[in-house]
Amino acid sequence: MRKRLGVAVVLVVAMVAISVPALAGAAPAASDDKQSASRTLVGFVFDRNDKPIPNAIVYLKNTKTLAIKTFIAEGDASYRFQALSPNVDYEVWAEHEGKKSDTKTLSSFDTRPNARINLKVK
Repeated sequence: MRKRLGVAVVLVVAMVAISVPALAGAAPAASDDKQSASRTLVGFVFDRNDKPIPNAIVYLKNTKTLAIKTFIAEGDASYRFQALSPNVDYEVWAEHEGKKSDTKTLSSFDTRPNARINLKVK
């Protein structure tokens, strides 16, 4: 009887050991998907009179890595940065003909998957 009980306990422990890591692995994967979800930043570039500025250069700075990406504003003065990490703050600004806009921040606390920041070159 003791031998059977001992075997049963070993089997139960083995089954728990097999299933618990699988469950533990499943939960982080779901949160990893949430963590790895990317976001997009879009907007327009305007002059001080609120006229669109096509071909303005828009800069996006990752405040963790200090890497800077650029985008040349489209004909309608729009810009777009895709696949941004939700866990990083970004600074964005525009330049055109030697003039610069204020620097705006896309915060990691901003949970919108599609953020919009318009820039005004002074």
